Amino acid sequence: MKDEKGVHRVYLSLGSNLGRRWSLICRAIELIGVRVGTVVRQSSLIETEPWGFESPHKFLNAAILCETTLTPRQVLTVTQQIERELGKRKEHATQRSQIVNSKFVDRPIDIDILLYDDLHVDEPDLKIPHPLMQERDFVMIPLREILKEP
Repeated sequence: MKDEKGVHRVYLSLGSNLGRRWSLICRAIELIGVRVGTVVRQSSLIETEPWGFESPHKFLNAAILCETTLTPRQVLTVTQQIERELGKRKEHATQRSQIVNSKFVDRPIDIDILLYDDLHVDEPDLKIPHPLMQERDFVMIPLREILKEP
């Protein structure tokens, strides 16, 4: 629920398993802070095995809480632009359809909207809360860390 100033709380998950993972996540968080809104909390970075596919490249994962005046659709648009700027290309998405038994691939950065206030959205390209987050320790461990009140 937005506060009296029209500010919403959005929780985002970030992951990277290609390139300079730590730098990519730090840069993504910096850009989110400029373009989406104030980053209020940030989890520790955790290293995890790929989920849903096999790869020799481990992921670094984190979660952040951001206060924003943007709508969920605007947050999605901005985070997708940040992903592209940091090296995520269309082929990362199209590769998914070429991989047998998996829709997941290696990627330099991935940013997912987990929660946005207490809002529920069910659109083809935007689902809030994120439908698979409960199944993914790499999402839930960082998320639980920042859900705790300081």
